[in-house]
Amino acid sequence: MRKVWIFVSTVGEDPSAKAELRRELLAARRALSPGAAGAAAEALARHALDLPELARARTVAAYVSVGTEPGTRALLDALHRRGIRVLLPVLLPDNDLDWAPYDGPVSLAEVHRPGMMRLLEPVGPRLGPDAVTGADTVLLPGLAVDGRGMRLGRGGGSYDRVLQRLAKAGAHPALVVLLYDDEVVARVPEEPHDHPVQAVATPSGVRRFG
Repeated sequence: MRKVWIFVSTVGEDPSAKAELRRELLAARRALSPGAAGAAAEALARHALDLPELARARTVAAYVSVGTEPGTRALLDALHRRGIRVLLPVLLPDNDLDWAPYDGPVSLAEVHRPGMMRLLEPVGPRLGPDAVTGADTVLLPGLAVDGRGMRLGRGGGSYDRVLQRLAKAGAHPALVVLLYDDEVVARVPEEPHDHPVQAVATPSGVRRFG
């Protein structure tokens, strides 16, 4: 596993600090070999499945990993086999997210959108953007998390909308981000709309935040 420790100071609301950190983290992900990425995905699934937030959940909002993101396919299949209802996102034209159920690998279809990498999305009935408010646990993609639980996303804003929707609905699911080991960093730049997560799962284990 790569060992590239990144320590970043908070720079108020300066968006350039986030952009620079994203560039560094994405470059590190691109340097991963397919073998290392596959082994990390298997280890990540094992540790994430031990989370009580997943063990006791009836509905989990998750996502299908793309590119060099920490792999989620093994985790999705394990949750589905347990009988847990899994919701997966469908990207809308305005970058908001609709949701549809995951019913195993055959329920996914490849989607190509201009200017974006290949996506795998569920083909089942769309349940609407508010369906996420019924989840007991939400698994979030990201690029980093710090010791306060502050998560750094990719900057597209889709999951900022999800978190805002949860807050508006008064829903309080457990929030868990899935990352590589070295993406748990000292500190990430924070903006007013950023929301902390309760835990991070990595290939080496789980860390919780107060």
